[in-house]
Amino acid sequence: MHRWELSGSASVDAAPELPEGVDLSELQRTSDGAGPLVHRLYRARIVGSSLTPERLLRRMTDDLDAVAPSEFASFQKVQGGRRLEVGDEYTVRMPGPYDGPVRVIAAAPTSFRLATLEGHLEAGQIEFRIGSDHRSLEFTIESWARSGDRFSDLLFTRLRLAKEVQLHMWTSVLARVVELSGGRIEGGMVITTRRVDPAELSGDTRESEDRKTDRKLAALSALEVNFDMSRIDEYTPESGWHVDDMVEALPHEPSGPPVDGGSWSVCRGLMVEYQLADPTVVRAFYRRDAPLAGRDMLLRIRFLGLPIGVGVRVGEVYEETRDVDGRRAHVFGWSYATLQGHFEQGRMHYEVWKWLDTGEVAFRLRSFSRAAEAGAPLLGAGFRLLGRTNQLRFYRQTCRRARRLTEAELEVAHTMTRRGRATARDRSPDSQAF
Repeated sequence: MHRWELSGSASVDAAPELPEGVDLSELQRTSDGAGPLVHRLYRARIVGSSLTPERLLRRMTDDLDAVAPSEFASFQKVQGGRRLEVGDEYTVRMPGPYDGPVRVIAAAPTSFRLATLEGHLEAGQIEFRIGSDHRSLEFTIESWARSGDRFSDLLFTRLRLAKEVQLHMWTSVLARVVELSGGRIEGGMVITTRRVDPAELSGDTRESEDRKTDRKLAALSALEVNFDMSRIDEYTPESGWHVDDMVEALPHEPSGPPVDGGSWSVCRGLMVEYQLADPTVVRAFYRRDAPLAGRDMLLRIRFLGLPIGVGVRVGEVYEETRDVDGRRAHVFGWSYATLQGHFEQGRMHYEVWKWLDTGEVAFRLRSFSRAAEAGAPLLGAGFRLLGRTNQLRFYRQTCRRARRLTEAELEVAHTMTRRGRATARDRSPDSQAF
């Protein structure tokens, strides 16, 4: 099971428009909910199955309860006939206060979509779809949801109880569909979660959680970088600085300039949005309307088990073609420097390279750093004792996320393309009714 968490945006992660002509009464839309919007994809590639996507989905929808984790949840139809059709209603029964009514709002030969009804813990939609290529099936569950009310938001966002209940439920459904197909999973389950903060959903362009964070972010503009930028050439291992340079290969592209929507441009977007840091370790707060160059960011870092807020400032932002040892590479990158009050001092570069002759693409992380000479003595001592181990772990994790998130974003784009083609096929006059 591969789990990836990212920061989302209201424009990219909004739920699909509700289909025309369906019963919209009692629906709980995402706008009716509370707390952050969570856009999540659960995916598994299935090999060794003799079924087509249409046949597998028919087996699944003939009895939805057959794919439910029976020891944990069940799907009970409360309205509609045996075959799944638009307008059917189900109740998802789970232990405790988790029963949730849903309605089918879209159905096609390879997919169907549900919307939550009043009384559900969540407000939003969830879609199940099956695609295929020449050798495998791909089963995807995609959901767009907010908590149904403030109490549900407490369970889901604050206590994370309902979130783990939901994760267990849908990964169990995914595993049972694989079993139903007669095939096996290749590459494990991939769960990608994109979270959009309530502030952005309400139209606030600031990346902030509360007024205290706002004040801390605003105060960064008065701080200076906490080392002498004019002496960068002197910051070497011999002078007591850590100098790191790590490279992670990304999916190839054809030779030539970066491909629109390809590996290089996807990684570039992840870098600009500061998605490469694991948000459970480092989370960035900044004004979304601020340009990248010169942007102040408040980083909330978990160090020694404590959340610590420190400031950094983006400096260089560059995109250029370089000649390196007789080869040409197209490079995009940016760097940030630590500000006064940070327990560390130094600068880090994020870069994505594409070698134009071979199409090789790579993410590169370069940095120089050391424990800050000023600041809180306890934090400084902690960083000197344990910081290097955590720092290298963070660097390796960032490089790994660059690769896996780029792969995931490319796969999502590929899935959406197939989904669009399937929708067009399902709507064609020659397609069979579901």
